Amino acid sequence: MEAAADLSAFLTIAGTIFAAELTDKDALLLLTLATKMKSLVVFAAGSVAFTITTAVIVAFSSIIVAYVPIFWVKIGGGSVMLGYAALEYARGTRIEQGVEGREERLLGRARQSQTYVILGMIGSLVLLDLAGDATELVTIVFVAQYQNLILVFVSATIALVAASGVETLLGSRLGRLLSSKNIRILSIVIFLIIGSIVIGSTLIPALV
Repeated sequence: MEAAADLSAFLTIAGTIFAAELTDKDALLLLTLATKMKSLVVFAAGSVAFTITTAVIVAFSSIIVAYVPIFWVKIGGGSVMLGYAALEYARGTRIEQGVEGREERLLGRARQSQTYVILGMIGSLVLLDLAGDATELVTIVFVAQYQNLILVFVSATIALVAASGVETLLGSRLGRLLSSKNIRILSIVIFLIIGSIVIGSTLIPALV
């Protein structure tokens, strides 16, 4: 029974974070880099970066959950997701321009050293991810909901590594056909859906 519950939680966490990551701002950076650099290098950098950020976020989430009631963590997380969607819409193409700037700096370093490039990509992705995004917020909510740090860490890491593989593959094969504007719009829709579900699933049982 416990194994079935853990499997259900794993699928929920991994599936949600995988979907959210595919439309996140660091996904756009991975996609664009994969159009101009070796896929394996980009995938390795993404996998290492997301493992680091997931560990940091899960540890931070455990501190929040220890001092803030779970109900308010969920409500706050869902509200921030909705606010983030509105902010993404308001900021428009500025996010895309910021990603393009990071891409140009990384590609400029590519002419110097492969190791330097990988470290640069990892650093950029870590900073971009920890700056605040959908996967970070969802991870905090899942830590509050399941209160199992190892389960959330493993599920989130697997989802993010898998998403990195998909993003790298898409970037290397279909880079010229992808629209950063469409990716941003899809990201906004996912933020709205996830935020609404989190708030609704938290408030409805409390009101009934």
